[in-house]
Amino acid sequence: MKRILIVAIILCTVILVIPTMLVVIVSSSQEKAAVQSAPIEENQWDYDPTQDVSISVFRSQQEVIDTLPLEMYVMGVVASEMNASFEMEALKAQALAARTYMVRHMLAPQDVDLPEGAMVTDTIMHQVYTDEEELREKWGSEYEYYMKRIEEAVLATQGQVLTYDGEPIDAMFFSTSNGYTENSEDYWENEIPYLRSVESPWDQQSPRFTSETVFSLEEFEQKLGVTLPDDQTVGVISERTTGGRVAKVNINGTEKTGKEVREKLDLDSSDFQWRREGNEIIVQTRGWGHGVGMSQYGADGMAKEGRDYEEIVNHYYQGISIEQVDPYVQELTAKAE
Repeated sequence: MKRILIVAIILCTVILVIPTMLVVIVSSSQEKAAVQSAPIEENQWDYDPTQDVSISVFRSQQEVIDTLPLEMYVMGVVASEMNASFEMEALKAQALAARTYMVRHMLAPQDVDLPEGAMVTDTIMHQVYTDEEELREKWGSEYEYYMKRIEEAVLATQGQVLTYDGEPIDAMFFSTSNGYTENSEDYWENEIPYLRSVESPWDQQSPRFTSETVFSLEEFEQKLGVTLPDDQTVGVISERTTGGRVAKVNINGTEKTGKEVREKLDLDSSDFQWRREGNEIIVQTRGWGHGVGMSQYGADGMAKEGRDYEEIVNHYYQGISIEQVDPYVQELTAKAE
């Protein structure tokens, strides 16, 4: 009799509890489904394109001028200049560099021959820019995914620029370092206080960290305007920069800079070694780009280690601040009036 009573109690408990559990489970599933199906707010970043400063871009292939809001322009630059699969904090750092470059350029335009009404080109002469149609063709079925990442990076940092002594900086960037960035004066003429050589060990993960190019003897001599000696040597690398790139070489009595050699031979980097094998010159390089400013693969490596975009830009641009763009937009508006 006692056993029957216990069984009855258990059955009653089960009958009462199971419906309650089902309600909880169904309710939870419905809430989850509602969250997943909820539309994403188009203006979740509180961005109004109609209130943004306009950028006029000369489209070099189409030979037309596109005018669009600054942040939309920055999206097109980030999507073109950095791998969209990079870490989000690296993309944010790239957004700051691209926006800062454009604001600085508007305040002090470079002396470049542009069609009337254009501020910049869409090429490496300024910053590479591509529009939605071109990006859809480039990314195909992954367009929505990649574009959402780019939008997040740009709008999460909207209105922010990098400054030094109260002025937007020359936010130089490049793909891959040789382990160090370059002092500005070691590649260009001017010494810029925020463009200093810093360590960048993360770049070794770049597919272009090392490269090798083979030239015929005739091609090498023609491109550099030199005559190689008869002793099967190439030339002496007589001086290197703080960042480990070639500063000067001497080829059979002719002295050239590492920058000049890189540009005339179209090398990935001015950190190179060379050797001669018969009638061929083999040139090995480390890094990809001029080496000044922010390394993109370095930024991605820092982000992978958990660094945020502020830490990234403060590493590659020394002594800078992150400020809002508003005062500079007001300055531009005052100039236009």
